[in-house]
Amino acid sequence: MSWHNTALILAGVIGSGTAVVHGVLTQRLMVKPIEAALVANGRINGPIRRLVPLLLHMSTVVWFLGGLALIAAAQWAGEDLRLWTGLFVGSLLLYGAVGNFWGTRGRHPGWMLLAAAIALIGYGVSQGG
Repeated sequence: MSWHNTALILAGVIGSGTAVVHGVLTQRLMVKPIEAALVANGRINGPIRRLVPLLLHMSTVVWFLGGLALIAAAQWAGEDLRLWTGLFVGSLLLYGAVGNFWGTRGRHPGWMLLAAAIALIGYGVSQGG
């Protein structure tokens, strides 16, 4: 296995691992308090209360599946598919890293982990892989 494939696999592990932690924290720190507030409001109906957690966890699911896609691309895909997978997943992680950095003013390790995954994706899809 080449170093480029190893970098893509490591980026996938970091991306998926960060997504799992993100999901746990989102559930505990955001979904539960928002759900309690929506129930207490009384004017918010059931469908909206069911949609809020799904929407809050959407980035978690996307990052997790993106990490799996990077691992799969490193193992089985040709160079072109690895490049497109890297560009697509890298752009999703970049959005998350910038948003995390901005939202937390840089005081959260999530943006650093996503940035490391982005750097590994860049190396993984570069020439020579």
